[in-house]
Amino acid sequence: MTATYQVSRLPSGLTLATAAMPDMASVSLGLWVAVGGRYETAQACGASHFIEHMLFKGTRRRTSLEISEAVEGIGGYLNAFTTEENTCVFSKALHDRLPELLDVLADMLLHSTFEPQEVDKERQVIKEEIAMYLDQPAQHVQELLNELMWPDHPLGRPLTGTTRTLKGLGRPQLLDFLHENYTAPNILVCAAGQVTHPQMLRAFRPYASRFRSGEKLKCERASETQAAPAVRLFTKETAQTQIALGLRVCSRHDPRRYPLRLLNALLGENMSSRLFQVVREEHGLAYSIQSSTSLLEDVGALVISAGLEAGNISQVLTLVMRELKRLVDHAPTAAELRRTRDYLIGQLELGLEGTENQMTWVGEQLLGYGHVVPPGEIKRRLTRVTSAQIHAVARDFFRPALMNLAVVSPLKNAERLARLLRM
Repeated sequence: MTATYQVSRLPSGLTLATAAMPDMASVSLGLWVAVGGRYETAQACGASHFIEHMLFKGTRRRTSLEISEAVEGIGGYLNAFTTEENTCVFSKALHDRLPELLDVLADMLLHSTFEPQEVDKERQVIKEEIAMYLDQPAQHVQELLNELMWPDHPLGRPLTGTTRTLKGLGRPQLLDFLHENYTAPNILVCAAGQVTHPQMLRAFRPYASRFRSGEKLKCERASETQAAPAVRLFTKETAQTQIALGLRVCSRHDPRRYPLRLLNALLGENMSSRLFQVVREEHGLAYSIQSSTSLLEDVGALVISAGLEAGNISQVLTLVMRELKRLVDHAPTAAELRRTRDYLIGQLELGLEGTENQMTWVGEQLLGYGHVVPPGEIKRRLTRVTSAQIHAVARDFFRPALMNLAVVSPLKNAERLARLLRM
């Protein structure tokens, strides 16, 4: 499913974008703000996520229920998410309902009231969310890894905040954060589906002047230096040990991101990947094992995650390190490269069939790069990657000095685990 991308920058600095898909019945609309967890001070940790919740709790015109009914009552749905660098409120419905969707989302972003009693109730809800994550070792281990990889930096703090920081986030603090950061130069309005760019410009005209002026935000850079491997053990009686091995890699602006994309897929992204085949299929040591990448403005991480019995952790880490060393020592074969490339291109094309995914694609591209990189260009760049380039990236990043291991387990000592992080 192809889309035609158009972008307009309004005099206020606000960006308006469309991905026209004329054969679709739906339209997906997203209001993006280029602010997330890494823009928060230590005292304001969790503010972006808290605000995301509060946007659903009532405006000057609508109660919380009326917000939901305004979208669900026309056959649509409404949701939101917060990341390290962005916040997005989005909705989807039939294409002729675009004006209603836009009115609801703009109302939420511009006129949410943050009633004190609602703030207090939602603070308790988020505390329950934090408790839920702590009871989920697979989630908890990822937060421990972030703390380990990015110490004394916003990237190392939880997006939800902590029970301590939530106490300091009341209505005045949340509104101060919103007024300072949710300004026109940091806002993107994006629609994908059966919608034209002129149609979107006309629909947005009544709201264009309502967004506050301000400056484009800049985030605190993270340290890119690490001299030795690090291990963080959280001892807890669990039925299954969870491990997350994080390696520092490049930012999303580094040209090595294309061979890195193939390297990650080859290593652990799917059932035919090396880690899945070796750890699960050959040795039966884990139900799930996978790798993923997170490329940010200035830094990045490749993370290998697995759930396993505590008694198998040494064997699994030994196998993981062996596979990393294989990629450092030997370039992938031509057949392996071809299969991995075809997988990624197929996943890209399948992923962009829907209007919601197209809306997310445009939002991430514009906020991450300042322009929409056409999917065809991504496919061409992936096609040009050679085995030698993948080999070079493995040598760059698969080094013990760049490794960080987080573990949630009944284990009480992590000394022997640190010794396993060598190749």
